[in-house]
Amino acid sequence: MSPIISPSEFKNLPTANLIILDARAGKDIYQNYLEKHIKGARFIDLDKDLAEIGEDAAFGGRHPLPDIEKFAETLSNLGISEDSHVVIYDDKNGANAAARAWWMLRSFGLKNVQVLDGGFQTAEINEVDFSSGKETFEKSDVIKKDSWLLPTSTLESVENELTNDSSTVIDVRDAYRYNGESEPIDLVAGHIPGAINIPFSENLDENGNFLKPDILKEKYSKLLENKPSNLIIHCGSGVTACHTILALEYAGFQMSNLYVGSWSEWSRREGKEIAREV
Repeated sequence: MSPIISPSEFKNLPTANLIILDARAGKDIYQNYLEKHIKGARFIDLDKDLAEIGEDAAFGGRHPLPDIEKFAETLSNLGISEDSHVVIYDDKNGANAAARAWWMLRSFGLKNVQVLDGGFQTAEINEVDFSSGKETFEKSDVIKKDSWLLPTSTLESVENELTNDSSTVIDVRDAYRYNGESEPIDLVAGHIPGAINIPFSENLDENGNFLKPDILKEKYSKLLENKPSNLIIHCGSGVTACHTILALEYAGFQMSNLYVGSWSEWSRREGKEIAREV
């Protein structure tokens, strides 16, 4: 199953086992969900359901993964079972939280998980059915899992891989943040020394849709030529990094490592070197 689904494909999906997740994030987003969402969509909260925010971002970053047993409860509350076909959308072309939800569901072991290409806005343009208010649905049985299945990297492993030149570390934040020109979210501007910058926005075309798999394949093959094939992807807090992991999966690359703590952890950890291009 392709990790990306177009609005036209989405409109023709059978409803049996289909679960739609609204992963929009930001201020007053639940109220926005209640006012308008894709018909049947169930709301999933970035900060409460897709992360376990700790007291100190220097250890785990701003959006650490939740305990897997807690996430299993979240899936049960959303009515998701192992045979569910889950389609996720947000309003930031997958970069808000849809890709993070996709990564977590896949890492939990679910196979039929897709992100709606273009998200909320493209769904409107393509006349997907919308609704308002709360959706009613039944819980599912809790799925038992012992650990996340997809590869992740810790701060220490990122440092070791860069020291040994055995992995390519990709920072997907905007270039001005990577360069250290300014930092709108975290405390310090700059980047991890040795990381390269490929902004996640470059995964998209001018309409905000994912580039076709063959174009992504060619693009990343050129950018990563003569570099270590093991990839570690990070961003500010481990959310938009999943957008590039999704794009690479769509293009046919092997599953990349997610550095969950990302820049929010590295930049706060005492003694860690910070690089700038300005």
